[in-house]
Amino acid sequence: MNLSDLNTCDPAAFVTALGGVWEHSPWIAERACAMRPFCDVAALRGAMWQCVVSASDEEKLSLISAHPALAGKLARARLLTAESTSEQASAGLDALTADEREAFDALNTEYRGRFGFPFIICVRDFTKQEILAAFHERLTHSRDVEVSAALEQIRRIANWRIKDLIEA
Repeated sequence: MNLSDLNTCDPAAFVTALGGVWEHSPWIAERACAMRPFCDVAALRGAMWQCVVSASDEEKLSLISAHPALAGKLARARLLTAESTSEQASAGLDALTADEREAFDALNTEYRGRFGFPFIICVRDFTKQEILAAFHERLTHSRDVEVSAALEQIRRIANWRIKDLIEA
C-alpha cells in the first residue's frame, strides 16, 4: 500500500495495513488513522510514534510486553510474527549454536526477571555479538531507563517495518 492509499482508505484497511508495524498492538494504527492525511512517510512515522508517546504507562508496558524474547521458545517453535521471524533471522538468531542459545536463554531470563518485560533491540541494526553485549550493558540500567530504551528500540523496529511496507 502506498501513502496515498493509506490516506484515503477506510479505517479498517488502514489498521489492517499498519496494525502489525507495532508488535500485536493495532491500537497504535487505530489512533494514528484519526490523524490523517499524512504529507509524507515521515509524518506517518511521527504520528504513530506520537500515539506511543502519549499512551498511558500501562499501554506502553503492554506494547513492550507484546514483543517476543530474542531467539526464545516462540522463535524455536516458529510462532513469531512474519516480521519478527525475518528480523531475528537477519541477525542470525535463527541459527545459533548450542552455547549461543544457552546464553540468549539465560540473558532473556535474567532480563525479564530484573525488569518484568522482554529485552527488545532492533536486531536489524546489530550483529549477534552486539546484541549480546547490549544485553549485558542494559542489565545494569534502572527500570525507568530500560522502559525508555525498549520504547526507543520499538520505534526503530517500527520505522524499518514502515519502510518495508510503504517505501519499498
